[in-house]
Amino acid sequence: MGRMSFDKWNGLTGMGNVISIGNQGFDSIRENNYFFIDKSSLIKEWWDSGDVVTLIIRPRRFGKTLNMSMLNCFFSSKYAGRSDLFKGLSIWDDSSYRDIQGTYPVIYLSFADVKQTSYAEAVSKIKSIILEMYSQYERMIDKDALTDSQRQLLSTIKVGMDDIAAQNSLKILSSVLAETTGKKVIILLDEYDTPMQEAYLDGYWDEFTAFIRGFFNAAFKTNTYLERAMLTGVTRVSKESAFSDLNNLNVITSTSQEYETSFGFTEEKVFYVRSHGPLPSHWERIREPSSLQCSLYCRSFIHFINSSIFINMNRAVVRNDVCGSPVLLRKKGR
Repeated sequence: MGRMSFDKWNGLTGMGNVISIGNQGFDSIRENNYFFIDKSSLIKEWWDSGDVVTLIIRPRRFGKTLNMSMLNCFFSSKYAGRSDLFKGLSIWDDSSYRDIQGTYPVIYLSFADVKQTSYAEAVSKIKSIILEMYSQYERMIDKDALTDSQRQLLSTIKVGMDDIAAQNSLKILSSVLAETTGKKVIILLDEYDTPMQEAYLDGYWDEFTAFIRGFFNAAFKTNTYLERAMLTGVTRVSKESAFSDLNNLNVITSTSQEYETSFGFTEEKVFYVRSHGPLPSHWERIREPSSLQCSLYCRSFIHFINSSIFINMNRAVVRNDVCGSPVLLRKKGR
């Protein structure tokens, strides 16, 4: 099925007339003027908060990855001079934010593909992600400007690296990027919890949380080259496990007032789409993004949260928000 276009949707800032289904790249959506509801207020709210490390918890399909892509496009020096991506969005109304667009070294990575069934395979996958990430920043690193110690640490990040080198990898990359650019780094980690879910389901939780605790501690706690960091996921893992060393972590759950309009669609936006697009008669039952997308695309109502394989996870997220306890996922086959 092809894309749908609605020629009446141009009346709201940030909304194009074509829905690019499954597109999670902010730059692609903006460059092609695809349908996009302005969430750039997230940038200002996050930066103004002053929080060093922020963890955002939301159910699946609530726009976490797209928002992380937006943050990367806004702050990363790789997108310096890309004002075209943000003109017309609310963030561009603030001149002070125009000045910082594209001015930071940003380390952007995702654990979405870390779904291995054993500890060794999961850590090996993370190491391959680290190596791929390093290759992307290699041209930015001026090795002549580094100290002997930094060059020695950088040399440990290679094929066949040990677990300790992998745990220190983000901290090492932060130091060399800061040395090269003269600015502290921003770290964006999407789907931080995917490997932890697999570790729980496949029986290597204790071993893996020991590894990831060291990884998080080096990247987000003892990293003196860190400016800000944001992590996203669908589950809130207890601080007693992966985050036991982090006392600088601001956890934002589905029941938090902070960032409450930055993920998913507000009722106001749903009503706007209803009045400007051919929504069917069941529009009043739509309360989250995938139901809206399905209604626009297929003209049929499917309530994502109540009909998907993630029903237990989403219920657990809400239960965890209320009770403040770690989410325990159902075992496979139960």
